[in-house]
Amino acid sequence: MAFRWSSSLLCLVAIAMTPASAQQERDPLAPLPDLPPSSQPTPRPVRTAPLSSPVPVSVARPVVLSGFGSYKNVLAARARAAGVREATIGAVIPYLSQNARVIALDRQQPGGPPNSNFIPPFAPYRAQHVTSDLINRGAARFQSGRAQMRWLEQRFGVEPQVLLAIFGHETSYGRVTGNFDLLEVLATLAYEGRRRQFFEDEFIAALQLLDRGTPRSRLKGSWAGATGYPQFMPSNVLRLATDGDGSANIWGSEMDGLASIAAYLRDAGWKPGIHWGIPVRVSPSLNRAAVRTTLVPPRCPQVFRRHSRWLSMREWRQLGVIPTGQAIPEGEMATLLEPDGPSATAYLLTSNYRAILDYNCSNFYALSVGLLADRIAAGG
Repeated sequence: MAFRWSSSLLCLVAIAMTPASAQQERDPLAPLPDLPPSSQPTPRPVRTAPLSSPVPVSVARPVVLSGFGSYKNVLAARARAAGVREATIGAVIPYLSQNARVIALDRQQPGGPPNSNFIPPFAPYRAQHVTSDLINRGAARFQSGRAQMRWLEQRFGVEPQVLLAIFGHETSYGRVTGNFDLLEVLATLAYEGRRRQFFEDEFIAALQLLDRGTPRSRLKGSWAGATGYPQFMPSNVLRLATDGDGSANIWGSEMDGLASIAAYLRDAGWKPGIHWGIPVRVSPSLNRAAVRTTLVPPRCPQVFRRHSRWLSMREWRQLGVIPTGQAIPEGEMATLLEPDGPSATAYLLTSNYRAILDYNCSNFYALSVGLLADRIAAGG
């Protein structure tokens, strides 16, 4: 899915461990608990009116909201502060419910133990996401739409096979875009609290899409809040949805979906005319400690720490790192990634690989997109 993180990411599993001394403190990101019956506020006694005053027939008791019901008031206040129309707020927020399936899926995300160095092998992921079906359908689309592919590359400077690879990876070329109600998903994930600020912002962006005229029926997507052919988060729909054939419709137009993916990658720094990366053969004598990066990235640290420091292709050749197929210009900068460790397949990656990582900050994702793109361009 496409989203800009101030974290990254999509990263997806967080396990909090609280010291005994802090167990009395409330986690500010924890969901608001439903109050047990015993803790409901006791109404104050109603004073008897003086005999000279009219005696009220009944006294209305205030409705006490807790848990998700109270949190919806928080969302409404945020929406008003962001300028969302009151009619939109009233038509959506009071009717929201928590989605238990979304919470279950969020908590089942795979990953190793916190702060561990566990990295699963790349081959099973590659086999699942670079399939003969995706290759063949992508190659057929690439061949039949060559004029459209050239137009996309000329307009955005992005390799069109990469656009098709992301389209195929995200939605199987439009077959699977998700049927979760986007507003319900985003409110549920925000309330759950693991990434509250992020999902609250996306919830507000989804309301703004409604304000702009997007029908509620279109706002369907994945359990994680991504929507349309590009699987954009709502904020990216607002910012980057692009018209490719008459009117920007990332839910119904393949060209709009591809153009929007291209706009995203261009915005993420895609450099025209440069390939994303190439497989290489690494000399057994390579001193990996000498090329280890010392940079500390502001996001996705576990993703980027697996990359070497930047060297030119010429410098890599001098170190015995040799391309096994397509070449990259000698002066181009690249980083080395060995997804399964030394003595296995390795890749030199350009800055355009980083643009794919911006779409989804996972080395396995970006590698599989790049490899699928290469097979699409090769015709299968």
